[in-house]
Amino acid sequence: MRILRALIKKEAFQIIRDPSTILISVVLPMILMFLYGFGVSLDLDHLRIGIVMEDTAPDVQSLIKSFTDSPYFDVKIVRDRRELEEDLMKGHIRGFVVIPSYFSSFRNRPSTVAPLQVIADGSEPNTANFLQNYARGAYLNWLHQEGEIASLTDIQSRYWYNEQLESRFFLLSGSLAIIMTLIGTLLTALVVSREWERGTMEALMSTPVSIRQLIAGKVIPYFVLGMVSMAICVIVSTLGYGLPFRGSWTSLLLVSSAFLFCALAMGLFISTVSKNQIIASQMAIVVGFLPAYILSGFLFEITSMPLVIQWITYIIPAKYFVQSLQTLFLVGNIWSILLYNMLFMIAIGLLFFFLTARKTVKRLD
Repeated sequence: MRILRALIKKEAFQIIRDPSTILISVVLPMILMFLYGFGVSLDLDHLRIGIVMEDTAPDVQSLIKSFTDSPYFDVKIVRDRRELEEDLMKGHIRGFVVIPSYFSSFRNRPSTVAPLQVIADGSEPNTANFLQNYARGAYLNWLHQEGEIASLTDIQSRYWYNEQLESRFFLLSGSLAIIMTLIGTLLTALVVSREWERGTMEALMSTPVSIRQLIAGKVIPYFVLGMVSMAICVIVSTLGYGLPFRGSWTSLLLVSSAFLFCALAMGLFISTVSKNQIIASQMAIVVGFLPAYILSGFLFEITSMPLVIQWITYIIPAKYFVQSLQTLFLVGNIWSILLYNMLFMIAIGLLFFFLTARKTVKRLD
């Protein structure tokens, strides 16, 4: 324990003296939290569209007002669709709604709903689908207000776990996993590689320090630093961005510790293999950050991926951390989910520590 304490103390002093460590563990998370909190959103508000008003009847004016009053649209009204074709081609609008000249005559027919035409920019399929669905919703809402759609039942929708349907809450809870993946792997990926570059690893190899003591002395200080960074991110998310937290702090501590254990083990293995800071940082991005960003379910639904890719996601630690964080923040303590995810994260971490111990030998050849 005396040797281990000395190694931890040495590494702690190195963390304090190295400004890049503070930048990675404190400044980088704040920048990413700002980007995910304000810059990234899956909600479409003020979608720029055009409305072609070929009919000028009073009911058409009422229909157009339902579009202009909607928070989802910024509307440009014209009389000829040719005026909007160039705007659509240049991307100034995402589509347009055509109210045909025979709209009012159709409405005067019994049991007939007047047609609308929605033309969307298909170069962005998701936006095009949103435009069609929003336009359909605005039209049906107007018909309901006009008394043309009668229903025997009153349907009231209720959403669980994210009642306001705020994509920011979904993104922020998942972004914590992405941020901790980047921090955990980068912090330790640069540790041993820096020792080799500076020539201090040879001095450590000549001491009575065992491989287990060496690994523990490297990991423990960065584990504490990573937990401090995680605490800062959680405080900023809940107090600064209003992210709800419905779990317990104890469960969050356990889940975060299991994932950080895994991320640090991965970063330490990368630094042991590469022995070069530039290569280690690049490997941390390719092996840690990119799979976590794409295959963790943070942005892209895993069940919509090909079956082979779904199998690959089982070896991505961030997948289990994203599921755990979204459960804790938006749902609560569901221990069947949390324990399952923690077991996988700890197992992957132990595998990386085992590989690091096998790779690290006390000789210089």
